Amino acid sequence: MKIAIVYYSQTGNTKKVADLIAEGAKKTKNVEVKCMSIEEIDTEFLVEAKAVIFGSPTIAGTFAWQLKQWLDTNRNIGGKLGAVFATAKFVGGGAEVAELSLIAELLVKGMLVYSSGAAEGQPFIHYGAVCIQDGDEGQKERARTFGERIANKAVELFK
Repeated sequence: MKIAIVYYSQTGNTKKVADLIAEGAKKTKNVEVKCMSIEEIDTEFLVEAKAVIFGSPTIAGTFAWQLKQWLDTNRNIGGKLGAVFATAKFVGGGAEVAELSLIAELLVKGMLVYSSGAAEGQPFIHYGAVCIQDGDEGQKERARTFGERIANKAVELFK
């Protein structure tokens, strides 16, 4: 099963977090994970992916316009499991608002949105993983856990 992690990274922090999420997702058996910047999409892999995790830096309290533009011009993600993550420069910088805005985009595209919420126990990940810059050790571990939970849910839904 293929899982795509699609992100826009302005400073490199969002890419680093995407790699952490991929690391966690790869703990799930029979899962192939590929991280890709919106500037370098592997279209074939994306079409075959059963789950797509989208990541963005938080800019002015929402997700990056570059990712919005990509989503507005790409409609091949409906029916897939969707999840989101965000990076921010500081606590209170709007990462959760960015995630909720991105979740709304995924719902409009017809994706099945999942975060694990409180269903999987601690750590609770309500909307998606959040890291301040590239994350402290706790945030990095939460990102790995998030990736593993999304991969497990994709296997459960699409096996």
